[in-house]
Order: sequence, then structure tokens, then C-alpha cells
Amino acid sequence: MKPKNNLSNLLFTSFANFKRNKIRTLLTSLGIMIGVMSVVLLIALGLGLKNYLKQQFENLGSNLVMISPGNMFSDEGGAANFGAGMFGGIEFDEKDFKNLQKITEANYIVPLFFKSLTLKSDLEEISGYVEGVNEDFFPLMNFEFLAGKTFTKSDIQRKRKIAVLGFTVTEKLFQSPEKAIGKTIKISNQRFKVIGVIEKRGDNEQDNSAIVPYKSTFGNLNPDKTFFSIYLGVNSDENVLLVKEKAEKILLKRYEEDEFSVIEQTEMLSTVNQIFGIVNAILVAIGSISLIVGGIGIMNIMYATVTERTKEVGIRRAIGATEKDILNQFLSESVILSVFGGLMGLLLSALIVLIIRQFFPAAINLLSVAIAFGVSSFIGIFFGVFPARRAAKLPPIEAIRYE
Repeated sequence: MKPKNNLSNLLFTSFANFKRNKIRTLLTSLGIMIGVMSVVLLIALGLGLKNYLKQQFENLGSNLVMISPGNMFSDEGGAANFGAGMFGGIEFDEKDFKNLQKITEANYIVPLFFKSLTLKSDLEEISGYVEGVNEDFFPLMNFEFLAGKTFTKSDIQRKRKIAVLGFTVTEKLFQSPEKAIGKTIKISNQRFKVIGVIEKRGDNEQDNSAIVPYKSTFGNLNPDKTFFSIYLGVNSDENVLLVKEKAEKILLKRYEEDEFSVIEQTEMLSTVNQIFGIVNAILVAIGSISLIVGGIGIMNIMYATVTERTKEVGIRRAIGATEKDILNQFLSESVILSVFGGLMGLLLSALIVLIIRQFFPAAINLLSVAIAFGVSSFIGIFFGVFPARRAAKLPPIEAIRYE
């Protein structure tokens, strides 16, 4: 009598075989589980970084136009040269700042000096950053004050040694915003009085910064009196391109076209999206290596299983099972192992992402789930075919004799 080979029978037989070798079944699926988990987590972290950067832009209430040294974009406006402006080129000075103040459509114009330094209180010492800016910096960035106040234009002109601290700096040096007000910190052997503390932004640099009047940095902190960048804030969407064009026209009077970059917020976001599209593709490729290794593990285990069950195959062929029946049996087992490993990988990935999301905006999207699960199922079929065909081709008489 020919044995039944419908779907329910295939599943029943497969799970019966798995039950006999629980440890081997688990170890076989482990490779696929790690591969799926790698793909999903890598994409989730990539999306998290993209979300984090997007949040930082959204924190800015005004349309932001950023002026940086160097050519940050290729001529086509792509991301090929993105970041080049951060590592060389010209340095802006007060003359540039004053010239840009002539742009009447810009509501805020902020020169930015930035430097990594040691920040000290009477009892503590930490690594942090110093930002030299003007009074427009705080409304431009939409900062909320937890304690104290901002500095004024008069404070800048008088070069007062005062500082507004980020949230993390305050916690490390003074424990709380209220305790920090009126205290002093030492920056490069200069004492600055703390007059304000801003809210936590989730930005490592901003939360670990001491923000001071830019003219107060002239001297030991900033002997060349130059700026890292200049920000222009525009309240009206219609004026963003106009402000950008006027800024470029002003700067071209002093510098060559490839010596600086004037970029608006939407351009930066577009570039970030392009970069992370490439990064995510690379991350998927890296994660897929784990899936392939898991697939090879399934193939090896299934080859060993075929050898162990040679006599069983011979008996099934002798009572009427066809090559197709044997092929389907072993192929279904390899697919089930892959799907089981894929589901476990997805479940663990989701749990890990839920934990990470408390500290970082990681996210799982449907595309990553579909790719990981689809590839794991394909691997089960692809790598399961070879041992399944070997089992199906065994001659019945020789299989029964096999010891």
C-alpha cells in the first residue's frame, strides 16, 4: 500500500523526526535564527540612526540654512562629496558674519565656534564641548530653559565670561539645574559663571556642551577668531531659497565656489536619506552572509540525516513510495527548520528592538521582515534540495541492505 504523502502527513512525519533529535534540530535552526536576527537588527539600527538625525532636524522650528567650509556636495547635488567640508577648506570670520547680517529675510544669523575641551567644576572634571554663539542661537534651536536664562547681545559685546550648560554637563558637574545656577566652571583655565541650563535634547554634543558668547572665546579658546559654521534661520518657507542665494552671492565676493557650501534643511535630509539607503543595502548584504552560513549548516545536517535514515528510505520505497514522495519528505523538513529559525530570529529581534527603543529610536519595518523571512524560507528550499534529491535517488534494495 502506498503511504499517504499529503501536507498533514508530511508535517506529522517531519515533527516526529525532529522530536527524536531535539538538540540537533535546535542547533540546525540556530544558524538561520542568527542570520535573520542579524538582518533585521542591522536594518533596525540603520533606521534608528536615520530617525535620530531626522528628529534633530525637526527640533529646529525655523527653516535652517547652514553655511560650512568646503564643498559638501557634488556638482549634481548628490551625496558623493558629502562631509568633505568638515575636514578642510576656508575658515569664516566676523567679517563674513557681519556681511551675512545684511540679509534682511534671515530672522536669525548665528556664528558657531565649536571645540572639544575639558570642563571643570570645583569637584568634578569631564570631557565636553564649548560652543561659541550669539543670542540668536537659543530661539533658532528652540531651546527650553530648565533653569536660569540666556545671555544677551550686550553680554556678547562686553565679552562676559558666562555660560549656558547642556543637561548632561549639568548633571555630571552639579547634579541638578538649580544647583548649577550661579556656580562657575573652568574652561581652558578660564572661569565662566553658569547663568542657565537647557533641556535635554538627546544629542550627545549638545547635551555635553557649555554654550558661551562667541566673543568670549576670542583669545585662548579661539585665537584666530574663526567660526566652524554659520547658521541662518528663516521663518518663512518662501524665503529659504532667496536667503540661500543671497548668502552664496555674499560669500562669492571673498571665496571661490568650491571653498564653501550653503545648504538648506531639506537638502541635508535628502542627502541623509540617500546615504542611509546605501548603508541599509550594505547592512542587508552583511547580514545575509549569516543566512547563507545557516543554509549550509542545514544542508550538512540534512545530508547526515539522509545517511542515518537510508534503511528507512529503502523500506518506504519498497512499500510504494515514489522518488517524489521521498523528495517532498526531506525537502519539507529542511523548509520547516528554516521557517522555525526565521520565526525565532524575528521574535528575538523584536524583543531586542523594544529594549533598544528606550535609549535609541531603532525601528523594524515590514521590508526588513519580508526580506529576512523570505530569504530564510528560500534558503531552506535551496539548500534542502541537494540532500533531498540524494535520498530520493537511493536504490531501494541497496538502501534496505544499508547498515
